[in-house]
Amino acid sequence: MSEILSEKFRDLDRVAEEHREKYQKADPFPNGYFDNFFNPEFLREVAAEFPDLQKEKEKIYYDNPNERKHASKGERSFGPKTKELVHFLNSHIFLEFLQKLTGIKETLVPDPYLEGGGFHEIKPGGFLKIHVDFHKHRRMNLDRRLNILIYLNENWEESYGGHFELWERDMSSSVVKIAPLFNRLALFSTTGDSWHGHPDALTCPPDRSRRSLALYYYSNGRPDSELDRASRNRITTTFSEREGVDSSDMKRYNRFVNFANDVLPPFLVRTIKKFRNK
Repeated sequence: MSEILSEKFRDLDRVAEEHREKYQKADPFPNGYFDNFFNPEFLREVAAEFPDLQKEKEKIYYDNPNERKHASKGERSFGPKTKELVHFLNSHIFLEFLQKLTGIKETLVPDPYLEGGGFHEIKPGGFLKIHVDFHKHRRMNLDRRLNILIYLNENWEESYGGHFELWERDMSSSVVKIAPLFNRLALFSTTGDSWHGHPDALTCPPDRSRRSLALYYYSNGRPDSELDRASRNRITTTFSEREGVDSSDMKRYNRFVNFANDVLPPFLVRTIKKFRNK
């Protein structure tokens, strides 16, 4: 653990105790971030293992009005340092830290399948519109409760964009904007109205990209107040247009996807979306 975490954050019990009230009371929903959380030399080794996702056999590419991004699939594309980091982030030591920091009462469970997680990359012109994440893990049938994002972008300039945004629960405005700076750990609790994303097209130079590592955590059950009954078992992401900003193509696409989610079997919705994302 001493090799992975920076000296300031090695006492995770103390860190959780000092920051839990701020995290749990944050607007617009529980969230926070830590700078220089990891040993920088170790994290540079992780960043050096970031694969060329266009050449990976097992990868995902999204290209539709809601998102334009690359992602790994599972952990086969991970190098040894990345595996070491991910296994630590899924360890009981880190899970207990997350439990104490977030105040989530149900026992947190890591995701060995990395469903939707792993390496993420957005290239110039790419984006991830404002959305609420799927609520159920399709393999484990567990409730999604928490996201963590680790940014791997050294010498990132403000003008490049790529800020991670958290929006009001009614989607009226952006409340928090977090730049994707190297060695920044961002995290937030996921509910039925935890709207977030990277909605504006990335403007970094053509030889740069926005790179991150994402992990998600689950529980067996959750408070009834966090989700309405109709959506608590949803296994697909729900996107929402920013009024007067996002395109009519996005609105039409989401109307189709939301209709499909409501009337079609989940496996058929996944097949249709996979086809449209090719």
